[in-house]
Amino acid sequence: MHRLGLLALPLLLAAELHAQQPARVFTRADTLRGSNGPARAWWDAEFYDLHVAVNPSDSSIRGWNAITYHVLAPGREMQIDLQVPLQIDSVVQGGRTLRFRRDSNAFFIGMPASPPVGSKRTITVYYHGKPRVAKRAPWDGGFVWGRDSLGIHHIATANQGLGASVWWPNKDYGGDEPDSQRVAITVPDSLVNVSNGRLRSVRRAADGKSNMWEWFVSNPINNYGIAVNAARYARFTDYYEGERGTLTMDYYPLAFHEDTARVQFRQAISTIACFEHWFGPYPWYEDGFKLIETPHLGMEHQSAVAYGNHYKNGYGGRDLSKTGWGLKWDFIIVHETAHEWWANNITAKDLADMWIHESFANYAEGLYTECQDGPAAGAEYIIGSRANIRNDRPVIARFGVNEQGSGDMYSKGGSMLHTIRQVIADDGKWRGILRGANSTFWHKTITGQELRDYFSREAGIDLSKVFEQYQTTTMIPMLEHRVDNGIMSFRWADVVPGFDMPVDVAFPDAPTTFRRIRPSLEWSSMPTTMTATSKLVVKRDFYVESRNTGSRD
Repeated sequence: MHRLGLLALPLLLAAELHAQQPARVFTRADTLRGSNGPARAWWDAEFYDLHVAVNPSDSSIRGWNAITYHVLAPGREMQIDLQVPLQIDSVVQGGRTLRFRRDSNAFFIGMPASPPVGSKRTITVYYHGKPRVAKRAPWDGGFVWGRDSLGIHHIATANQGLGASVWWPNKDYGGDEPDSQRVAITVPDSLVNVSNGRLRSVRRAADGKSNMWEWFVSNPINNYGIAVNAARYARFTDYYEGERGTLTMDYYPLAFHEDTARVQFRQAISTIACFEHWFGPYPWYEDGFKLIETPHLGMEHQSAVAYGNHYKNGYGGRDLSKTGWGLKWDFIIVHETAHEWWANNITAKDLADMWIHESFANYAEGLYTECQDGPAAGAEYIIGSRANIRNDRPVIARFGVNEQGSGDMYSKGGSMLHTIRQVIADDGKWRGILRGANSTFWHKTITGQELRDYFSREAGIDLSKVFEQYQTTTMIPMLEHRVDNGIMSFRWADVVPGFDMPVDVAFPDAPTTFRRIRPSLEWSSMPTTMTATSKLVVKRDFYVESRNTGSRD
């Protein structure tokens, strides 16, 4: 994180199917998509003015995007991404039609001359076509041309990972967000379209049969967060008095679900309150918060959270932690709202660092449980969620090719963060670190290394080996111990070189009294009353395992 046939195919199964796929062979197209190449690096996207007409009668779209950009360095060719089968019709800048060529899912636009460094220009890209239809949104995304139970169109986009260029032309690179964006979507007049930010106007289209819904996002926004949501919606509004004033909270259920939504969506306010406590102010007061019913399970579209959990608590009525705590709240409301901080406020530059989004959103599920039912309940939820960890491949993937790592970035990432909280052993400091990260990296795109370094610096503890262990290997740290003649020896095994994480343990004669030990890769010793067959009790909050080796090496 941070998802039709949706509840029959949960996140865990989707991760399993992904893991069973053959090793990916990367192509030039992958590099063009995933890296800040020469035709991208010389310019910075500042504003997208997106206008798209959606035609459900033949599943086609047509529109244009005016891209205002800042020139950072000399450049004569600009890469604009737009995925097949969509086609660019023309490109215009300063009243002049520009040449372009296609290379896979990228178009390269020739500049008549290199624009002056420091200047700003606007280039307008006109396009049309039938965008890729989502096979299994949101995991295998694109356009969802759905219908509700009354047979009325229910249309949405979901394209994290796959990329926003599956339906509109842009610089489809996580490291470059526009400072603001207009989203003007034209749909048949029987439908309402809800997109990101604030609604500015609804105007009759020239055909007399459609309306253009103009939305405006006044903050930086990741491209995959821009969304179309078109259906016969109801709307109701609530307000939350938060850390930065009054937050508008708008809800858009399908019209015949309004009564049910008025009950279920009450959870949104307690979710915002909890996350403001732990992460700092909601990042988008100017753009508000919206919860929108969609024909897919959910997605963290900034200020326009997609919701498709069928008004059930848990994950479609199931508790992914199998502890009971996960049935006390609506998974999609909580998880996707967490992404407003972790994914939308702090955004990974490269998909390989998607753990920045999903590990923290998973951990936020435990924090919400803690907000509702106390720290023990929150810890139990996180610990129970470990049953979903596969340890199939590393959480961090290869950079520069638009690849994401193991689905373990969810539950394993959440357990890693819960473990780090134990290492720091100061909940006030831990809360300060989480809030400080959202302040330090406010509205920024970052690398995973920047975030890891921040955590170590603010904790006053070198956490680099802890991150390395849980993110780059599939091994669970093993605390080995043995007892000989009243001396217990212990060390770490199945760990990266230099791993020296402290851990809290208890002895068999007092299994609830924990003390901290500091194992390394070498044997350390201490006096003990344990017998040779005794086993240390490791505090469950640490995602580690232990074994009695039984004898000396």
